[in-house]
Amino acid sequence: MRAAPTILHLDMDAFFAAAEQASKPSLRGKPVVVGGLGPRGVVSTASYEARRFGIRSAMPMAQARRLCPNAAYLVPRFQLYRTISEQVMELLGRLSPLVEPLSLDEAFVDLEAGGVAFGSAAAREAGERLRRDIRAVTGLSGSVGLAGSKMLAKIASEQAKPDGLVLMEPGTERALLAPMSVRILPGVGPATGEHLRRAGMTTVADLFEAGEDELVRLLGKSHGASLHRMASGYDDRPVVAERDAKSVSVEDTFDVDLHDRLRITGEVGRLADRCVQRLRASGHSGRTIVLKVRRYDFSTLTRSETLRGPTDDPAVVREAAARLLESVDTTGGVRLLGVGVTGLTDYTQEDLFAQAAGEQGIQEPDSEEPARAAEAEAGAPAEAVEGPAQRRWLAGHDVRHVEYGPGWVQGSGVGRVTVRFETPTARVPGRVRTFKVDDPDLEPSEPLPLVERTGAETAAQAEGETGARAAGQTGGEAAVEVGPGAGGKAATGGGPEAGGEAAA
Repeated sequence: MRAAPTILHLDMDAFFAAAEQASKPSLRGKPVVVGGLGPRGVVSTASYEARRFGIRSAMPMAQARRLCPNAAYLVPRFQLYRTISEQVMELLGRLSPLVEPLSLDEAFVDLEAGGVAFGSAAAREAGERLRRDIRAVTGLSGSVGLAGSKMLAKIASEQAKPDGLVLMEPGTERALLAPMSVRILPGVGPATGEHLRRAGMTTVADLFEAGEDELVRLLGKSHGASLHRMASGYDDRPVVAERDAKSVSVEDTFDVDLHDRLRITGEVGRLADRCVQRLRASGHSGRTIVLKVRRYDFSTLTRSETLRGPTDDPAVVREAAARLLESVDTTGGVRLLGVGVTGLTDYTQEDLFAQAAGEQGIQEPDSEEPARAAEAEAGAPAEAVEGPAQRRWLAGHDVRHVEYGPGWVQGSGVGRVTVRFETPTARVPGRVRTFKVDDPDLEPSEPLPLVERTGAETAAQAEGETGARAAGQTGGEAAVEVGPGAGGKAATGGGPEAGGEAAA
């Protein structure tokens, strides 16, 4: 535990929904819900306007529509979210070499390691400066928590939402935590929270007063002892700059249960190909192939097979997943399928048998597969594509028209697609037009940057960075105050689908 609040936790506010509002002037100040739009889709993120209606993350999308039928329901755009995340992480990297990303929109920063702050005043100044820079670079807001430990910094950022900063002075932790719900502590989910409630413990103060022995009796030695330490405000975990990936996986939930065995086998093959694409993009190979099957009655079966050596060969993963499927009874229907690879390493031991089979005609994924993977990650229904001419327009995604320019899909159906033509920098909502789904003048497009960079800003940024290098600064104040152009390098990156599956 530190004697100064020099661990910073940043959490972007309603990240996916806020990014959509920032890029679509017509949605600013209105309820926006991002997630899977199929019958079995769930909410990924809801704007604060939508949360007033009771909509929350992980809620079934059908329930969200009943609570707020007039909200804008959009499919996630992970390419845009990754670009913004890279810009934010670059700003955090200017504060300290020790940045621990938790997700696209959340990270810990060790301010002492960057020489930015050793006391409360400097830590607060660094936090406020970070919030200003994030606003300037991305147009979005983030909440900042500062404390002497990771747990307390995360709790502080939660208290700061939305768009605020809370500094928890060391020595005041126990008093601040005491009246809070037990659910505020890491590792206390709905089941544990209910178990504690039945034992008469609803606040953090109740846990501390119960004592370690009582918590061990209720929850077991490891969990009980850990929970008592957290209730005391104690957490000595360091900020870790890099986390080793333990597994790579993809899965699809189907709008209608699958019964046809050939269709199920084909879906497993496609999932295996997507998994390998993500595996290669992360620079890893893996030794254990895992198949996940959720049946019509919500029972979930998991099967795994460990290979002789690590691989990133799509044929090997497809064959292993197909063998695992043979041992699973799919009678009655399948609602979810998933394929994963564990036992990751950064080298590959080629499987000679699979390599030989590949030479005899096993094909790589066809050109349709990347588009299908993106749609599935965005929450679109996982259905078979009838033919290469079929075009699907996902609500919220970017398009460009030859005559009207850039816009986004408001909705589509019965052979028509409705588009609102507007850009992130527009001051007023754009006009709406409807086209045939196969209109040759309408094409999918890349997301536009949320903040427009001027030539003067770009030149000023380059000059400032050159001066900082000449002065030998390493993460100090001059390196942080970068202005609107800080994310230029990150904005050019696309990259693989990283983190999309869990979000969708």
